[in-house]
Amino acid sequence: MDERLQKALDIGNYMFTFNNQKRLLQEQYKENLVYYYQGGQFTISQELISFCQSLLAMNQTGTILIDDNDLPVEIENLETFAHELYSKYFEASNRYLVEYSKLKKNRSVESIMNL
Repeated sequence: MDERLQKALDIGNYMFTFNNQKRLLQEQYKENLVYYYQGGQFTISQELISFCQSLLAMNQTGTILIDDNDLPVEIENLETFAHELYSKYFEASNRYLVEYSKLKKNRSVESIMNL
């Protein structure tokens, strides 16, 4: 096989594998952002964190939020709820950064597959 053709094939395989692994990391990150609280399911987002922070700034101690399934959930201790959101968000983001950094450093299909 021509050397240029083999090189192109290797690059194509690398890009396919890299993008697939990146997609898996993104899915894992999204799964890590799901927070269950009092029977409700909340996907942690910057908007949810900001909304909770705004409520806390208005001296609210509790509230009712609509979860991912469009169901109302009473949040009795808003400060604790917000703290859990922050913790879970930063933990998931840091894990995503570490895993993505490992992925970027690998320059071969074999090393990517071993992650």
